[in-house]
Amino acid sequence: MASLSHLLPSTRFPSLLPKRASPLPIRTNRLFPRGGISSGSVSVTSSNRGSVKVFAILQGGDESENEEEEGEVRDYQGGEEMVPSVSPEKWDVLGLGQAMVDFSGMVEDEFLKKLGIEKGTRKVVNHEERGRVLRAMDGCTYKAAAGGSLSNTLVALARLGSRSFGGPHLNIAMAGSVGSDPLGSFYRTKLRRANVHFLSKPVKDGTTGTVIVLTTPDAQRTMLAYQGTSSTVSYDPYLASIVSKTNILIVEGYLFELPHTIETIKRACEDAHASGALVAVTASDVSCINRCYDNFWDIIGNHTDILFANSNEARAICNIAPSEAPISVARHLSQTIPLVSVTDGVNGSYLGVKGEAIYIPPSPCRPVDTCGAGDAYASGILYGVLRGASDLKGMGALASRVAAVVVGQQGTRLRVHDAERLAESFEWHLEKLRLGSDQISSL
Repeated sequence: MASLSHLLPSTRFPSLLPKRASPLPIRTNRLFPRGGISSGSVSVTSSNRGSVKVFAILQGGDESENEEEEGEVRDYQGGEEMVPSVSPEKWDVLGLGQAMVDFSGMVEDEFLKKLGIEKGTRKVVNHEERGRVLRAMDGCTYKAAAGGSLSNTLVALARLGSRSFGGPHLNIAMAGSVGSDPLGSFYRTKLRRANVHFLSKPVKDGTTGTVIVLTTPDAQRTMLAYQGTSSTVSYDPYLASIVSKTNILIVEGYLFELPHTIETIKRACEDAHASGALVAVTASDVSCINRCYDNFWDIIGNHTDILFANSNEARAICNIAPSEAPISVARHLSQTIPLVSVTDGVNGSYLGVKGEAIYIPPSPCRPVDTCGAGDAYASGILYGVLRGASDLKGMGALASRVAAVVVGQQGTRLRVHDAERLAESFEWHLEKLRLGSDQISSL
């Protein structure tokens, strides 16, 4: 048995968050200073100013067992704010990230070759490039979703916390930037139906960002991201007030790519810490890290309590060789960041704390679709934190099981009935890890 205070270097731990009824402690110094998918036949055109027009019915609900209503993107007229009329005293988690509508479809290798697109990459495109691809896809059958890595995590977390197995239901919110166009309204509505409150008001006359996800028969995904004219996230008084009312602020790494947002991220992290919140950051993508390397290190080195990354992203952050073992990278990063999560696919994952790393074996499953596994894993870690877990091994096992469930299905969202089953089965373990426990077991 090892003392939790020995392994976790902050008085925010042992259980990472205090009881929901008690205020979070105010951080007085830095720990390491300076150191809903719908599917159908969709016809899409693109206008000169970058907006997207989507015609034809998007049938069904989302990938979560038809839990959402049928509808058309063009039926979402935009403009309504859809901000909760009554907000909680504290948001359990506030996500700050890119609000993008995903268009996902199956294509042949020849389709990519014809358009000169490199398979398996993620590329930021302008509206002309996006329009060229969408026109080529005209008449194809594909899915539209309120997508994004962060939204996957938030939806899974909301569903895990929707029942009172381990306490009150979790209040989950997201802030970002969408336009006043139909796609922006589509995005906000889909999240709201998944019990994730999208709090930011739409940007007047702005266009919502989109990601075209092209999957070839070998299951490789190629992504083309169009950030839209409403992509800049400004740190206005309203966003500041939301940040001051959250227990955990999670910042999506893709947000680092948006124009002029690094100042917003810094101020949000500073205000979150001033109000006693934890700050988590998702690495998101290797190419994003490489393009925004200095900004990444500024934020994770000076403002971050929890880092989520896969092994390749973690290596990119450390700027080390691809041959470096994930456990070594987790140990290295955890000398700067209080809690580091490094996933390594079928090989399992590692939780790093104060220069040490705990191995988490993978949960058994029959893989169907690996997309969204890391997002689901992050939701399991956050769920454990919010439920007062003090055992890292158990918390990692929880996260691994959530990821395995998502990998064993088609689609990136944790389904409601699976979330309820997981939350209930974890309760017996989490009950032993409530606040008041002063030890980590099974290290």
